[in-house]
Amino acid sequence: MFTKILCVDDDAITLMLCKKVIAKAEFSSEIDTSNNGEEALKYFENLKKEKEANNEILEPQLIFLDLNMPIMNGWEFLDIFSKSDYYTIFPEVKVIVLSSTIDPRDIEKAKQYPMVLNFLSKPITIEMLKSINIK
Repeated sequence: MFTKILCVDDDAITLMLCKKVIAKAEFSSEIDTSNNGEEALKYFENLKKEKEANNEILEPQLIFLDLNMPIMNGWEFLDIFSKSDYYTIFPEVKVIVLSSTIDPRDIEKAKQYPMVLNFLSKPITIEMLKSINIK
C-alpha cells in the first residue's frame, strides 16, 4: 500500500474511476489529481517549496500519467520532470503511464525515462494495481 499517489489525466471520469479503484483496492491512503502535465509540475513546485522550507511534506510515491492531454501532455511532463531538479529532489517518485494508446512506439519511448516503471492501458483495474511492484 502506498501513502500517496498522484493521478494526472484531463478526463474527469478517468480521474474519478482511478480514485474509486485505488480506494477499493486499498492501494493508497491519499490520492491527489492534476488535469494535465502543467498542473502536475505546479504540484511538484509547491512540494519543492515546502521541502525547501523544511516543512513536513508527504510526496507521492507513484504517478499514474496519461499521455494525451491538452496544455501539457504526458511526454512533455516526463521531459521536464526527468531533466529538472524535480527528479533530483523527488528521486523516489515512480511513474506508470496509463494511456489508451497501444502504439508500440509509445511503449518503447516510455522505457527511455528512468522513473517510468510500466506502461498500462486504460482503464485502471484492481488486477492492475495488484500487479504493481515498486521495489
